[in-house]
Amino acid sequence: MKAVQIETFGSPDVLAYKELDTPVPGEQEVLIDVTAIGVNFADTMRRQDAYVVDTPLPFIPGSEVVGTVSAKGSGVSDQVQEGQRVAALIGEGAYAEQVTAHEKTLIPVPENLSDEEAAALPLQGLSAYHIIHTMGRLEAGETILIHAAAGGVGTLAVQLAKEAGAGTIIATASTEKKRQTALDLGADHAVDYTKDNWKDEVLKLTGDHGVDVALEMAGGSIFHDTLEILAPFGRLVFFGAASGELPEFSPFSLLEKNKSVIGFFLPQMMARPKAFQESLETIMRLAAEGKLKLTIGGTYPLREAASLHEDMENRRTSGKMILTP
Repeated sequence: MKAVQIETFGSPDVLAYKELDTPVPGEQEVLIDVTAIGVNFADTMRRQDAYVVDTPLPFIPGSEVVGTVSAKGSGVSDQVQEGQRVAALIGEGAYAEQVTAHEKTLIPVPENLSDEEAAALPLQGLSAYHIIHTMGRLEAGETILIHAAAGGVGTLAVQLAKEAGAGTIIATASTEKKRQTALDLGADHAVDYTKDNWKDEVLKLTGDHGVDVALEMAGGSIFHDTLEILAPFGRLVFFGAASGELPEFSPFSLLEKNKSVIGFFLPQMMARPKAFQESLETIMRLAAEGKLKLTIGGTYPLREAASLHEDMENRRTSGKMILTP
């Protein structure tokens, strides 16, 4: 099979398109013939050895796949059938024509969702869902701030926040086009976070009260400014540092207004299969019912994974990016 593999960490050109052995499904695993691969900013971090966990080499990036089951290992339930179209969230190895996945990670794809749409959901959809609900504990009527609102997680978070009854949704994005995307998806306000006074604009929008929940994945000064504009009892959910700057702060800064900083790392949800499956089924259902618009930013051939990484890192993409074998 063809796959994209890295043998050394570095810039996008370390992504090598090559021939590798087809994986063999183990106990309770299936082999999937891949039709669509979800691409995430975390993939670029792993390529640079800047991820939350260590990345052993050689390494095939990617964790979201959609395709059809082509073979079953021992012990796989009869509920899983060869030829079935499924989405799966795997730890690594998605940048390939074929992958193996544990049956507990499989979610049937509704007929009225395309492969590309289904590939937009497992990682970023689950991240948005659990950042808002499990970690952020958003309540109806509260104000939520969503950074990078035109990105893969952001576009879904805007819609899920609206579905959850958020009182005010404030989105941030770097260009007018991206801010309009967030507004079109249901955000009440869109702010340019590249401006020095962006946090003052957010405070003005909230009547100086601040935001109740904030989704933050930029790091650096954005993290500190976001923490500063949390309302009393506000929750900042931190799930990445796209700027490459790891923030440091004093816990004493949380005390005066009972603020919280909460970390989120999606693989921990995999340790709770029931919660993982139920939430992904919910997201798939909302998408199939037309209540969750999936913003596919573009599709690249698998052999051009390096070009896609370069475009993502230079902010030339928006929405969910897809690779196809």
